[in-house]
Amino acid sequence: MTEVVAALIWDGGRFLICQRPAHKARGLLWEFVGGKIEPGETGEQALIRECREELGVMIAVGDVFADVTHVYPDLTVHLTLYHARIAEGTLRLYEHKAFAWITPAEIPAYAFCPADHAFLARLTEGDR
Repeated sequence: MTEVVAALIWDGGRFLICQRPAHKARGLLWEFVGGKIEPGETGEQALIRECREELGVMIAVGDVFADVTHVYPDLTVHLTLYHARIAEGTLRLYEHKAFAWITPAEIPAYAFCPADHAFLARLTEGDR
């Protein structure tokens, strides 16, 4: 099982989502920014590193929003979504095709990675 972390970053009533590049697995689907935990890292350390590498920002990591285990055809992930906020920097796209700030009501307009669906359901229900 692959341990993966992601950030639920809010700006007022909107949260950040990123679109995967076309050439990667689950290409062009939307997701929360994040990535795999490397050996010797905590989840929080991995999330800080991933946000710096992928978006060029420093984040402050908060509590866990939720976690889920999802089986894809090519791998099984244990995904932990953390509350986070941008502490420093301006968003830049180093890995993703696009990013968007959306409200929970706008979730249906985007095609998300299947592992994120449980998180999205909670956000739609108003659980922040």
